[in-house]
Amino acid sequence: MTNTQPQYPIISPSILSADFAHLANAVDEVTPATSRIHVDCMDGHFVPNLTIGPAVVKSLRPYTKSYLDCHLMCSKPEILIEPFVEAGADAITVHVELENVGEMLKKIKDSGVDVGLTFNPDTPFSAVEPYMEDIDILLFMSVFPGFGGQKFIPEVLNKVSEALEYRRKHNRDIVFTIDGGINKETAAQAAKAGCDVLVAGSAVFGSPNPCVAVKELEELAKAGLAEN
Repeated sequence: MTNTQPQYPIISPSILSADFAHLANAVDEVTPATSRIHVDCMDGHFVPNLTIGPAVVKSLRPYTKSYLDCHLMCSKPEILIEPFVEAGADAITVHVELENVGEMLKKIKDSGVDVGLTFNPDTPFSAVEPYMEDIDILLFMSVFPGFGGQKFIPEVLNKVSEALEYRRKHNRDIVFTIDGGINKETAAQAAKAGCDVLVAGSAVFGSPNPCVAVKELEELAKAGLAEN
């Protein structure tokens, strides 16, 4: 894990919803409000969309010190791990629904960046539990991956409860991230359930002032956490 421990909950803007013609400006715009950026890489095979690759991360890296959390929604992420690391990724997250998950997690760890594992809304916590000792980040997909702007699936929060119990029982320092449908209506709900990092795309970059939107979402998340 990184040496500096953030104060959770925090908002991680997803640049999938930003203007691709001005990504550096988009990242710069939200930097005063957060130090974490979510990068969605889709290959058009694992999900029916094609988005960001290592070249985009490499282009952004000189312009930001933000933590770049790269989520690989790809059928063969193993061939992209090294290119993303070389491009400047701080974390790489892969899907448990793929084959050879253990090998991929080891490859990420050996590369020196934080290790992330994610699972789709209909995949049970039991699928990721065998790998919990090997990861730094557990990403809960609260929509089915592929497109931004989808509606939050609240049933996913039941899996957060299961993961919290595991984290407490085993005293594991795992960051719980949630991605999908995070907005002013769901941020508090997700934070109250136990999510540390909330990925928000449309709610941030669809706002007239993305920086203000991040701050507002963070305040709502903190209020939700305070209810516990």
